[in-house]
Amino acid sequence: MVQYKIKLNVNQVRDFVNAASKCDFDIDIAYNSYIVDAKSIVGVLGLDLRHVMVVTCSDFDSEFDSFMKQFAVAC
Repeated sequence: MVQYKIKLNVNQVRDFVNAASKCDFDIDIAYNSYIVDAKSIVGVLGLDLRHVMVVTCSDFDSEFDSFMKQFAVAC
């Protein structure tokens, strides 16, 4: 399992969901007690994007890992 702490704005959600959808493993994104499928644009847009979120991947993909670095935050 791989986790990332990220922050997204509304304009970045589409690119994030598209990148997650290319992976053949489960990816969730969470804020507080809300957990949604990261491959669902409606689900991701339903989260409070003003806060840092945690992305949990059930496997590792080097291309997705490189993509995620642009959203990473230090906590």
